[in-house]
Amino acid sequence: MTDTSIPRADESLDDEATTPVAVDEETDVDAEEANGAGREKKSPADSDLFRQSEIAADYVEGLLDILDYDGDIDELVSAGRPVVEVVGGRLQSLVGQRGATLEALQELTRLAVFRQTGTPSRLLLDVGGYRATRRKELAAVARNAVEKVKEYGESVRLDPMSAFERKCVHDVVNAIAGVESESEGVEPNRRIVVRPVD
Repeated sequence: MTDTSIPRADESLDDEATTPVAVDEETDVDAEEANGAGREKKSPADSDLFRQSEIAADYVEGLLDILDYDGDIDELVSAGRPVVEVVGGRLQSLVGQRGATLEALQELTRLAVFRQTGTPSRLLLDVGGYRATRRKELAAVARNAVEKVKEYGESVRLDPMSAFERKCVHDVVNAIAGVESESEGVEPNRRIVVRPVD
């Protein structure tokens, strides 16, 4: 049976040996910025990734039962990472303002996966299609920033964003010639700076 319990308050989350390393959507971007070329990473097999999505789906289903929410849960592997999507009505409260609640639920779900597998997970949790919609909005924000940089030749600092949001913006900016992006600052005020390439 899947352990869907939330860690108790008396359980230590500070022990390095039992706590997953924080893994976010922007990790690959920041690692390449810090290391220059970036390193080839060993990727888990699809079967391992699908097992992570199954564990995550069980955990999310348990949370929905506790909250008395109805939703259909899909588990899949997409772009080399486990994904769990929850679809249904009355789920907006699971997303929260600018996805804050969704980010917290994703971290809890990743912790549940780690507790069963012993491996940090890059699981992506989506509720009600929020991430797909937000990705489109952020693509527009990124293109707007690129236009300003190209027009005025000066750097543009965007508002603070979550790791997921920053990754979406980096992907769009990095696909356009003549500009580059970099994250700066510390959570929760970490933001992207888009600048012209010298």
